[in-house]
Formats: sequence, structure tokens, C-alpha cells
Amino acid sequence: MRLAVIGCGYVGLVTGSCLAKAGHEVMATDNDPARMAMLDSGRLPIYEPGLDRVMESACAAGRLRFTSDCAQVVRAADAIFICVGTPPLDSGEADLSAIDGVARQIAAAARSPKLVIEKSTVPAQTGEQLRHALGVYGRSNGATFRVASNPEFLREGTAVADFFHPDRIVVGVEDDGSEGQLREIYKPFLEGRFHCPIHEPKCPPGPGPMFLVTTMASAELIKHASNSFLGLKISYANLIADLCEKLGGNVEEVTRAMGLDPRIGPYFLNAGLGFGGFCLPKDIQAFIRLAEKHGIDFGLLKEVEAVNKRRIEQFVEKVRRALWVVKEKTVGVLGLAFKPNTDDVRFAPAIEVVRRLIAEGATVRASDPFAINRARLLLDGVEFVEDPYDVARGADALLLLTEWQEYRELDWKRIYREMARPLVMDARNMLAPGKMKELGFEYHSFGRPDLTANTVLASS
Repeated sequence: MRLAVIGCGYVGLVTGSCLAKAGHEVMATDNDPARMAMLDSGRLPIYEPGLDRVMESACAAGRLRFTSDCAQVVRAADAIFICVGTPPLDSGEADLSAIDGVARQIAAAARSPKLVIEKSTVPAQTGEQLRHALGVYGRSNGATFRVASNPEFLREGTAVADFFHPDRIVVGVEDDGSEGQLREIYKPFLEGRFHCPIHEPKCPPGPGPMFLVTTMASAELIKHASNSFLGLKISYANLIADLCEKLGGNVEEVTRAMGLDPRIGPYFLNAGLGFGGFCLPKDIQAFIRLAEKHGIDFGLLKEVEAVNKRRIEQFVEKVRRALWVVKEKTVGVLGLAFKPNTDDVRFAPAIEVVRRLIAEGATVRASDPFAINRARLLLDGVEFVEDPYDVARGADALLLLTEWQEYRELDWKRIYREMARPLVMDARNMLAPGKMKELGFEYHSFGRPDLTANTVLASS
């Protein structure tokens, strides 16, 4: 099919590249000239594992093209995916101005029937407003529009595999024609005959995902409801970690036993620094505000937010207690992205931790496999280095803030020798406490017994 993708960020690039790889003809556009210049030259403006190969293959086959001419993209397509950003306003509500702008562009350019698909995360009833805007602004062009909601469930760092092997495809539609068209778009995946070209050994072809057809309002609610529940599980695990620290329990033992219950499941029960990134925090805020506008007090989610925000201060307080005095201490930071396998630092807890330490007079040296350049735009007064061993050299403390696999595999004996004081503050519970103690480290994490080389901290 001939498809258009408007918006070339994380969602748009993965959606467009993967649909083109599956055999569709895709044209993609974005209103950011710098981003389009990079794409025109064959470079990705983001880091997402495997996406470069999928995009390169689709472009080489002539099925994926990029252009700054939005009108051309609209006119050429049978179906249009809207993948623009919906950042939070000061009130916490989603900013839908980009959606509105795209609707007006589509309405002005279209000359034939179009299926317009919400891929961006939007509050419920946005589809109704989108359909109204398309009708109003396109009334003189003779084009007709159908609107559908198709929320994305892509995780940064595994988005390519997630797209090729989804656990469900949700479509919110109001007519049989839209459902049929979306089934045709996702046919290669529904039939289980198309496997992920990047993760072939790990993701062999198999039974296709569930194709879940709902109303548009339900589809819009599903994404916010899902992300909010994931945030709830993370904050719950962090409260359990706090209780374990008071009572001498081990949060990993508790959450592992909890996760064996099929009614609960093991995922998103990892205690640590809390969640960040562009999705969970903004989606929870938007869901709370949406509920409030309709008379529902979502106090449960307000507490999820509050627990998550407290994690940063709790961790900084751990650093203060361990160092005694933060001012003029050299603190090494491993990890700046909000999660591993991405360069995304938006709402990353690590960024706020670094800001707090700088404000207290620490000298901060930081590294990340992919996020350094984005972190430079947000942080002043930080020495950025590529080599994690350079981060540890002469440091009074080493903070693990993003759970990159590379950090688990470091030569920790060498790290011990490099540091001025062998103090490791593990905000992601990445390492084994017993092993770190054997190596001679003072080691602190969340919800697990602190194991130190001396008794001063253990008894404080």
C-alpha cells in the first residue's frame, strides 16, 4: 500500500522504516529541516538498535523515501500515519498543537479519500476533534477522510523487534473500511510470515499478534492506561525497596516471588532510581489531567508520580551519607540515558542527579555509550569522557545511573584500582552485592543490604 508518515522522530522513523521493509511504499516527512537533511543523507537523527539497517534496506529497495514536501506526501498516500510529538504543557495536559497543525496540512493538500491514523499518543476524544478539523479545513477540496487510532507500544531500545513482533496490534475504528485497510497494512505481521530482519535468531516467525479492534476512544485510552499501570508497578516496587531497607529485607527476593504469581507477572518490578524518558512521565500526567477534566480524581496515579520524583532525592541523600561531604569530591557517573540501548535523555533521572551534585559543589565526570552528545545540551560544568575507566580514575564515588550491559561487564578489579575511594552507588541494582564486597568495594543500592569494606557506613 502507499503510506505516508508525518513526523520522523522515534515513533515515525521506526513505523515508516518497518512498514517499508515489510513491503509497503512509504513516504515520510518532518517539519524539522535539520532532521530532514540528516535523513536525506542517509543518517539517523536518533540512536535505536537495528533501525539504521532496516532504514537503509528499505531505502535501497525504493520503498522508503523522505521529503520535506508534506503536500506531496499526503497526495501520494492512501493512508497517513500521524507520528508527531505531544509534549506536556505546564498543566500536564498533552500539547496537541502539532496534531492540529498536521490535520490542517492534510486537509489542505488532500484531493482523494484518505485514512488518517493517529499513531501519536493522544488523550481520548482526540480522534473526534481530528475528524472534525479535517472536515472543516478540507471542505472545499472534495476529499473525504476516515480517522482511526492505532497506538504504538514500542519500547526505546527494542523498538524494531517490537514492531516486527508485537504482542498486540490495537486499532480504534468507526467503520469496516478503516478496519479492513488497517488489516491490510499489518497483514505481513498478522500472518506471522514476516520476521524481524535484525533479530532473526531471537525472533523467528511464529503465530501473529492479536489484532484488537476497538472504538477510537477505547484505543486512545488503552495507551495511557497501559503506560500508567507500568509506572504504578515501578513505583510500587520502589516503595517495597524502601520498606526492605528499613526492615532488612531484599527487594529482589520479594519482587521475584511476587512476579512468579501469574496475576502479577515479573516485569516492571525492578526497584531503583525510577522511571524517566518521554513516554511514562508525560502519559501519566496527561492521564491524570484527562481524568480530572471529567470529574475523576486519579489520586492513585498522583502518588505514582510523587513516589517516582522522590527517588532522585533519596538517591542523592544516599550519596551524601556515603561521602559525608559532597563539595569538592570527584564523582564519576556511568549512564546518562533514561534507559539502556537509547540516546534519549528526556526526563532522564540521571540528568537530574548530575544537576543536584553539581549544585552541591561536586566535580562530575560522566560517560554513556550513546547519550553524551544529547547530555551536553542539558548539562553545564560536567567533564564528559568516552571511556568508563576514565570516569573511575581518581573518583571518590562511582554512580551507576543507567543499566547498560557494558557496565556489568567492566573489569571491576581495574575500577577498584583506578578509584581514589572504592565507593559504588548502584542506582539500578545492576551488580551483585556479594561480588562487589569480595572485590573490596563499599557498595550501596536500593532495597538490598549495603555491603561495605568498613563498618562505619553499615552501622550508620
